[in-house]
Amino acid sequence: MNPLAPEQAVPQTEHDTLFTTPLDKAARFSFDEQVVACFPDMIRRSVPGYGQVLAMLPIFAKRHCGYQQQTADGRRVSRVYDLGCSLGAASMALAGEFAATDLQIKAVDVSPAMTEEAKTLLETHYPEHDIEVMTADIRTLQLEPCDMVILNLTLQFLPADDRRALLDKIHAALGEGGILVLTEKTHDFDEQQDAWLVERYYDFKRANGYSELEISGKRNALENVLMTDTLEAHHERLAAVGFARHTTWFRFLNFVSIVAFK
Repeated sequence: MNPLAPEQAVPQTEHDTLFTTPLDKAARFSFDEQVVACFPDMIRRSVPGYGQVLAMLPIFAKRHCGYQQQTADGRRVSRVYDLGCSLGAASMALAGEFAATDLQIKAVDVSPAMTEEAKTLLETHYPEHDIEVMTADIRTLQLEPCDMVILNLTLQFLPADDRRALLDKIHAALGEGGILVLTEKTHDFDEQQDAWLVERYYDFKRANGYSELEISGKRNALENVLMTDTLEAHHERLAAVGFARHTTWFRFLNFVSIVAFK
């Protein structure tokens, strides 16, 4: 199999024009049908390094997934959870690099609009793979024993008080040698450094064609919806739940990705 190009894991849909007109100041960002329609374009133009993060997931999986799980028919597989899967880009990145019999992927999102489209995309592109798409709240979902968990830009949308409990559950479900890949937007303790990173992030968005109105509109819509932690807070929390080792393997401006090892 050929290495998956980052853009291949992100389905092509509509251009993101959600914030081209002024919104009510009380309007809040929601993963509804409008967002689903333009989500891949939004991600490509709003998340630095997203394609590179996706491209590394199967590389990590091949190194750390040990076929420790067993299916109902007795097959040995590596079970992977894609928590907060949105349209299933991470699941597609994995499926594109593994034989259909090697992985059991469980893709979960709380948004029915997202999971409906994700199911269609995954069934269309990877009909032979064992991929289950579920609409569920990952905070209450019972996790089966697994080899890998992906949390791509997901923890930041949960209430701060719920984050530790989710990571506790993930740590308990992972088999020995399993990994968690945690990708998040962060903020910096140092106000001057944080301000510089934020402004360069807005420059990144400007370079990708977003107007000042769109940038400010989305920023206002995400207020109290997307709540970041510092990189240090992420590592402290991972240590507290029991991950013996956790390393920041990727950073692009204020976006980071961490691998935590069970």
